[in-house]
Amino acid sequence: MRRRDLIAISVIGSLWPFAAHAQQHKPMPVIGVLGAGSPERKGIVLNLAAFREGLAETGYVEWQNVEIEYR
Repeated sequence: MRRRDLIAISVIGSLWPFAAHAQQHKPMPVIGVLGAGSPERKGIVLNLAAFREGLAETGYVEWQNVEIEYR
């Protein structure tokens, strides 16, 4: 085996883990919303709408790139 081939194989072999790592899928971030009232109440509905609007202004849209859990 020529020296050049050995160097090429060792460089490719050392970069292989980085290529495999780049293909992993990141999980979607989750935001938890805790509330003491019913989500159907008018005030809470308005607050949640404003919350979603604020998230959208920063680039986060529910179920596209962020998940919101309501409790």
